[in-house]
Amino acid sequence: MTKITIGARGSKLSIAYVEKVKELLIQRNKDLNKKNIHFKAIKTSGDINQNIKLSEIGGKKLFCKEIEEKLIKKEIDIAVHSLKDMETEEDDKLIIGAFVKRNDFRDVIISSKIKTLGDLQRKIVIGSSSRRRELQLKKINKNISVKSMRGNIDTRVKKLEKDKLDGIILAAAGVKSLNLDNKIGLCFKIEEVLPAAGQGIIAVQCNKNNNTIKSFLRNINDRDTEICARSERATLEVIGGDCETAVGCLAVVENDNLKLTAQLFSDTGLKSYEFEMMGKTTEAVKIGKSVGEELLKLAGSEFKKK
Repeated sequence: MTKITIGARGSKLSIAYVEKVKELLIQRNKDLNKKNIHFKAIKTSGDINQNIKLSEIGGKKLFCKEIEEKLIKKEIDIAVHSLKDMETEEDDKLIIGAFVKRNDFRDVIISSKIKTLGDLQRKIVIGSSSRRRELQLKKINKNISVKSMRGNIDTRVKKLEKDKLDGIILAAAGVKSLNLDNKIGLCFKIEEVLPAAGQGIIAVQCNKNNNTIKSFLRNINDRDTEICARSERATLEVIGGDCETAVGCLAVVENDNLKLTAQLFSDTGLKSYEFEMMGKTTEAVKIGKSVGEELLKLAGSEFKKK
């Protein structure tokens, strides 16, 4: 009997994602059942240093680093991540074996006071750890104050009341996975707030040479989600940047066509550049790279590639 150990962060959201992956593996692989799939919670540097800005300690990759190390050492067989936390350049020993069907990719505001876009026109304070979200909010109303906030979703929801904030901005996918839909005050259209590359996608990683695990993961991979993910990540790879780079990117598949929309803010955050491209899904990565190159051209000296 094949025994599988899944490694992920120990947060409520990570555990919800692991449960989803586990369920899919059992549904789509007749050799697997609840008894032979185990979960191992792994504390990452990103979880330990919650009071420091990510950009000061090494960026979002700190949510994946320790998990990937355990995968390479074969202490776990599968790693479950939020795709947007992963580096665009993968370790050559590892592979994303499955992109789980994308959840809601939009951004939302958790608030009892903010229900419409008009409510954002007042002088309000919003909690966020993302420079992209901060600049996108300031584009809607330059007088919005953004207070730096890190921590798991439930921690942030508690801070909303404790710190007397008007709202917090989060990814809809995480909020909905924790059944906190009732706390959503405002759900943004993508024309208002363009999400981060990979937002709403669970990535399932394994060792490149583990053919048994790769075949299990192939059965839970969603083709359209993979196409979108690879296109968005190709844009990110071209732009480069770090944790402080403010970039939004979303690919959508319709029939055999892909539409990729991306937005890049200047280093000062005062200017933003948008570009959109359509093409065949077979050219997803090429489209992603082209969009990244076009954004860099539009930004010129206003954006320095990190």
